[in-house]
Order: sequence, then structure tokens, then C-alpha cells
Amino acid sequence: MKSSVEKLNDTRVKLTVEVPFEELKNEIDSAYKALAAQVNIPGFRKGKAPRKLIDARFGRGPVLEQVVNDILPVKYQAAVTEHELAVLGQPAIEITKLEDEVVVEFTAEVDVRPEIALPDFSAIEVEVPAVKLDDEAVDAELDKLRERFSTLADTKRKLKTNDIAIINLSAVVDGKEVEESKASELTYTVGQGDLIDGLDTALRGLKTGESADFTATLKFGEFEGKEATITVEVVQTKERKLPELNEEFVQEASEFDTVEELRESTKASLEERAKTEQAGQIRDAVLEKALAAVEFELPQALVEEQAHNTFHNTFGEAAHNEKIIDEFLQTQNSSVEQFKAEALENAQKSVRTQLFLDVLAEQEKPEVSQSELTDHILFTAQAYGMDPNQFIQQLQQAGQIGALFADVTRGKALAAAICRVTVKDSEGNAIDPEEYFGLEDEAAEEEK
Repeated sequence: MKSSVEKLNDTRVKLTVEVPFEELKNEIDSAYKALAAQVNIPGFRKGKAPRKLIDARFGRGPVLEQVVNDILPVKYQAAVTEHELAVLGQPAIEITKLEDEVVVEFTAEVDVRPEIALPDFSAIEVEVPAVKLDDEAVDAELDKLRERFSTLADTKRKLKTNDIAIINLSAVVDGKEVEESKASELTYTVGQGDLIDGLDTALRGLKTGESADFTATLKFGEFEGKEATITVEVVQTKERKLPELNEEFVQEASEFDTVEELRESTKASLEERAKTEQAGQIRDAVLEKALAAVEFELPQALVEEQAHNTFHNTFGEAAHNEKIIDEFLQTQNSSVEQFKAEALENAQKSVRTQLFLDVLAEQEKPEVSQSELTDHILFTAQAYGMDPNQFIQQLQQAGQIGALFADVTRGKALAAAICRVTVKDSEGNAIDPEEYFGLEDEAAEEEK
């Protein structure tokens, strides 16, 4: 087999492959056997008809067609390996020469990963927000726990932020009552985000039995976009009563016995959460700087395919119904053109990042253990809300185990590179990235 490669541009090449017939003996034998097993020729048992008779009856064409179909994927992959190409996506293959008993020639155009010169990570410096954890943060977290055990009590005073109001709503546009906007005994928490623009402002200061009018632009229904006069009537006002933070509450709401034990545990949890958040900030900042330091072309077919998949995955069966999509996007203050533009931009970022990390992985050569792959699969299954066993089965059926393995490899490669970066927080304190991204000694782990 002879092969050559022609660079069409930075992200696409054309392979030309010539295969002489003397290399195709096995494939030709297999093609004749397969054809003989499919036909009935008088005087011969099925599968035993001689080649000359098959050629006389059916011609040489079916045999050559089978041979070509058999060799294309094998010879294409051999040429890719020979020229050390990092191919992306499926090739466009064309048979350019087929001379019986002489040669088969084909070309394959395919996207390839562009050349990417990695930056010197030891020269990269990033700054991330400082971790600030004070008593107020701990108190706020404990208040969230207390809220889970809170009770509601009726009040007679004026409504204020975080109070709960039972309300009736009605709306009028040009003297006509709007049925879609009517609501009775709706439970609403003041200050938690306007159900209707201006509702929070209208409610603050009202008492049980009082009402107020205000104007707002309707966002749905027959009068969408019209200005309406909204009437809100307060049926009842309520407030949350939080339990006192004492040992009795602590023992009921947690596994601890004292307030101090709960505070210490809460503080430790917040610290762990803050470190996890800071690790993510470091990772994002380093990746952003590293990507900004390199320039390379993107394979447009791959970018467009990913953007196309985003559109169809988002809208599913409605992806071909422009009316349904338009109506949905209008509720999001968007349009088809805007959505597609954003999908294309996100696809460009995604493809650019993946190609960069693939090259980084080849440089770092991290080893991925079976336990690391398993942990990643379990984490991904949890993110999708799927049973891990069913998720693994689907991955195997779709041939996607390799894709998750590549994800882990990219992550470990980036972690190794981040350990060479200079990191400071917003207060000028040095942060050792090894604390977050250093690889643990596997031998030490096995001893544990």
C-alpha cells in the first residue's frame, strides 16, 4: 500500500491511498466465498461454485464491490496511522481508480486537529478571589437550617420583606378584566422575586384585608405586552418563626449534641465548599489565560455539527417546527437567529478547549486508573440522574466509554499543568495549586 497526504488547510487534509491487487488476495477469497454462499447454481452445492462460473454468471463487479467495501476502513486507518494524523470526524471517501488485477485507489478528505503550540504554564500567573469565611457566614448557614424547621404564624402588622402573604390578584386592560391574570389565595413571599413587576413594592406596608393598585406590562396571554392595572388584595399575612438555636434544636436537627459542635461542623463544611469553589476559579482562570496565549484554526465542520446538535438536543422533536420554537424563544426574549449564534459561539469555545486539552494530554501523558474512570462514570451518571448500571450499559452500547476516559485524561493533564502556575488571591496571598491539583501518591493510597 502506498499513501500520501495533502494539506488542504490548517484543519483539513486529503489522503490518497493506492492498494495493489497482490495485497488483496485474502479479501478477494472472502468476497468469492460470501457470494457463492448467497447464490444457487445448478450442479453445485451452495457455497461450492467455482470462481469462473460466478464471474460468468454475475460478472466481476459484485466481487470487486465487496473487496472495496472491506478494505476501505482498514486501509484508511492504516494511512491515518502512517502519517500520524489526529483526525476529527468521519472522512469523505471517493474511489478514484479501480483497475481489476492492478490497483484500487481512493482519496479521503477529513478534518484534522491543527498544530497547537502549548504555552509555558510556569510563566502563567492568575489571581482569584480570596476566601472569606467569618462568623456571619456561619450564622447565615445555620439560619438556613433553622428555616427548614420554621413554622408560619399569622400577623396583623404591615407586610415587609420575607413575610408571606396570601393574596388575590386581578388585572384590567382598557376596562376589560383579564381572566389569565386572576388568582385566588395565592401564597407569595415578599421580596423573593416579583411574580409581576411592581408586586413587591405594592405589598410592602399592606395589612390583612387591605388592597392596592399598580400598573404593569403583561408578559403572557391575550393582552401580552399591554399595560394593565393590577389589583392585589391581602387575604392574610404570615411570618416565619425560626426555632431558637439551642441544644434541643441541635439534637433534633442534626447528629450533634451542642451548638458549638454544630457551628464547628458548619464552619468546616463552608471551608470545604469555599476551597472547592476556589479550585474551580483557579482552573477556569488558568485555562482562560492558556487559551488566550495560543492561536489556531478550528475545524468548521466540527464546530457546526456541535452547534447543530445543541439546537436539536434543546428543542427535540420541535426542532423542525419554526413556529413552536419562535413562540418559546419569545418568552425568553430571544430569537432563532440569536439562539443559533449563541450555540455557534459556545461550540467554538467547546471545540477550541477540547483540542487544546487533547494536545496538553499528549504532552503530560497522565495515567488514568480504573478507579478514576469508574468515579467519573458514577459522577456523570449522578449528574444525569441515572442509575449507574444503566448509564454504563448505555455508554457501552453507544461506544462512549472512550469519550469519558478522554475526559478524565484531559482533566488530569490540566491539573498537572496548573501545578506549575503562580496563583495569588485578591489580597495578595500566595496559593499553592498543589493543594488543590497535586496528584496523590498511588502507593500511599494503596497502603491506606
